[in-house]
Amino acid sequence: MNKLVFANLIHRPMRSIISAAAIAIEVVMIISVAAIFLGQIDGQKIRTNGIGADLIVAPPNASFINAVSGAPIPAKNVEAMRKLPHVTVASPVIQKMSLGGALEIIYGIDYSSYNALRPFVFLDGGPFQGPNDVIVDDVFAQTDKGHRVGETIQILSHPFHICGIVESGKGGRKLVPIDTLGELIGSEGKASQFFIKSDSPDNIETIRGEIHSTPGLQSYQIWTMHEWLSLMTPDNLPGFNIALNVVTFIATLVGFLVIFLSMYTAILERTREIGILKSMGASKQAIVSLVLRESILMSIVGIAAGIALTYAIQGWLTHKFPTILFEITQNWIIEACVIAFLGAVLGAAYPAFMAARKDPIDALAYE
Repeated sequence: MNKLVFANLIHRPMRSIISAAAIAIEVVMIISVAAIFLGQIDGQKIRTNGIGADLIVAPPNASFINAVSGAPIPAKNVEAMRKLPHVTVASPVIQKMSLGGALEIIYGIDYSSYNALRPFVFLDGGPFQGPNDVIVDDVFAQTDKGHRVGETIQILSHPFHICGIVESGKGGRKLVPIDTLGELIGSEGKASQFFIKSDSPDNIETIRGEIHSTPGLQSYQIWTMHEWLSLMTPDNLPGFNIALNVVTFIATLVGFLVIFLSMYTAILERTREIGILKSMGASKQAIVSLVLRESILMSIVGIAAGIALTYAIQGWLTHKFPTILFEITQNWIIEACVIAFLGAVLGAAYPAFMAARKDPIDALAYE
């Protein structure tokens, strides 16, 4: 029976290749979309955690998602936080989401206090020398044909001169003076949030209480870095799971329909063959098993090809677009494989039972 399965697939190579390719594309779609989404989340978590803050202070009703809330709070409020006894550093930051060329978050920083949270590690150049300077990280510096200190780049349709290149993992990939970014977005003297560093981890909760006791800051939201990182999950991001479910459904539907059509037309073409098998004593279960084995074999080949292609895409994206973190996880590989396999089996189920119900006499007379 297994020899017959292989013979049937080899006898119709183009149909077999197209069916396996459809399953491979299904696997690639599911894993790749999840990898890009999860990569963006985890990349943001890594860079925010690398800032060196213990607490994030945001305005009332603000979202925990960076750059969504704009810059609604007076930056001068940072002075009240700096006076608290257990605060060693308080730094105001503007975070502006930019869609120019690629989705990114531009950081507007007060260099002296932001650097005090955790010092920059400069690979080339140095701090801001003027209001139109920008510090970029080494990952961004590798994009396009490479960027270097002294080069002029456009940020929010404004020219900035690269004054320094730093190790990645310190917030944004592009950091500009907070006053300059505030002027560009019409939020002079404002901030999106404050990053706070405590004198001891034991005093973090004390600082939270002191901020909430400060006039004008009682309703501000305060997250420890651990709390903020725990919020950055797919379940807490609007539309994330919906987008993944939609893509997964479309990919599964494509794989199901291709397998269904492939096996359905194969059954029509092999009517006489099925009649011969049944006249020789093949049972309905044997005919169903034959068709399902073909679809299972194609699904295994397609799944293996899909996983290999996904890793090839990861390598290409990492080389071509280093700012994109393409995070392939074992859970999503398993989920994609299960979905593709079940879709292939279900797609072949009806053609298999249709073949098993054929009358051997009618099948032998079929032209």
